[in-house]
Amino acid sequence: MPLTTSTVGSDSDGGPVDTGSHRDLELRLGHRFSDPGLLELALRHRSWCAENGGVLSNERLEFLGDAVLGVIVTDCLYRAQPERAEGVLARCRAELVNAVALASVAREIDLGASIRLGRGENQTGGRNKTSILADALEALIGAVHIDGGIVAATTVVDRLFAGRIESVLFGAIDSDSKSRLQELAARLGGDPPRYRITEEGPEHAKVFTAEVEVAGASGCGRGRTKKEAEQAAARNAAAALLARGEASDDQTGSGPLGATRSTTPSPEDHAQPGGPHA
Repeated sequence: MPLTTSTVGSDSDGGPVDTGSHRDLELRLGHRFSDPGLLELALRHRSWCAENGGVLSNERLEFLGDAVLGVIVTDCLYRAQPERAEGVLARCRAELVNAVALASVAREIDLGASIRLGRGENQTGGRNKTSILADALEALIGAVHIDGGIVAATTVVDRLFAGRIESVLFGAIDSDSKSRLQELAARLGGDPPRYRITEEGPEHAKVFTAEVEVAGASGCGRGRTKKEAEQAAARNAAAALLARGEASDDQTGSGPLGATRSTTPSPEDHAQPGGPHA
């Protein structure tokens, strides 16, 4: 795969001002690239490539990184929880590698500031879009794997995901809250959850607010998509039910929902919402 390392340019509309050094990003990743061209390639969104002569984008690295991340996370979950069934492990993995979770990790390392975007994508908030951030993070992991092998990739994933892996094993992260809230409602013998959606903002930057009621409890959440808003609302409604004492661990089982005790909303509930994952 041919690689081209860019130098400082005048791409102020779509790319970072200084593209000759990504040392700060390398420090946040915990990996120093032997081949800086790999890092440069991992940061190229297709919109920027289309405006710069059709050079290679990060999509192939994203494809690789998705697989590498999946293997590393799966191995970690398998070793950490030898007593858990395959179905539970699969759901834990999905909570860690879905687009919303990946974008959240990308925001923690300020990845959006380094991505090369086309002018239009940059002007419409592309640096905070869930899909772009998630894809770029996967591309970075793919680039690290090529640059340093599976050991280097595992070190980076552990640095970025260790806390989240621990949390998901104990139920603090719950990206499939709608399904679990429905399961909880069924166990309590009540009606299924009812969601109400409102939206605000311009067409290119809409923010959705979801409210849900179930078994006398309610929850509210916000997001760039209806799905994100509904997941956040469901997570808070489930926490409210558990805090109210109507559902015990015995009733809800030993899965992540039964282990959830905190009524504090996830940071994603009030963070800047991202966009849909393409």
